[in-house]
Amino acid sequence: MKRIIFTEKAPKPIGPYSQGVMVDNTIFVSGQIAINPATGTLVIDNIIEETKQVMENISAILTAAKMNFTHVIQTTIFLKDMNNFTAVNETYGSYFKGDYPARATVQVSRLPKDVNVEISVIATEE
Repeated sequence: MKRIIFTEKAPKPIGPYSQGVMVDNTIFVSGQIAINPATGTLVIDNIIEETKQVMENISAILTAAKMNFTHVIQTTIFLKDMNNFTAVNETYGSYFKGDYPARATVQVSRLPKDVNVEISVIATEE
């Protein structure tokens, strides 16, 4: 059974997609960028703060699905500049406590709203 996950604590979708889609016990979280859901503004002053906002947006969607980062089994990180990999990796990694998910990280030429990082996740109940 498919269920749409939506929370006001994460940015509203900027296109025809859902924040998350739950199928049985698995949630597919759409790629999140660093939009502050309270203000609607981008957080792009520096790559660490940008990545934190992305991860907080993902956290809000996971919470709406009654999950957290321990449930994440796969992530995809899209970077505008691979030179930001170390800072993004350290910030992203701080949200996990071992038993890390599978991950792909790719450099792309352009992301929505010209942000520097976008991250999507798949999580499942244990």
